[in-house]
Amino acid sequence: MPEISVQIINETGLHSRPADLFVRTAKLYQSEILVFHGERSASAKNIIKVILLNAAQGETIRIVATGSDANEAIADLQRLVESGFQEINTAVEV
Repeated sequence: MPEISVQIINETGLHSRPADLFVRTAKLYQSEILVFHGERSASAKNIIKVILLNAAQGETIRIVATGSDANEAIADLQRLVESGFQEINTAVEV
């Protein structure tokens, strides 16, 4: 049963759009995937429960997967979180 701990780096944390991307990525896999924040846990395939974890920028989540494609699921979710949910800094330097 692979697992990884990863820090949330994007400004908005694991809310709304980032949670949607997280859940859509998790749903690509057959494995059961759980995400933990502190004492709380949620299915990584349930957007409401993922949002309710209230994982903010700078906090750490733990992702655990069981199933035939668990390693691939963990790796993809780790990349997604570490990329800041693919957010691009649109600030323009003056």
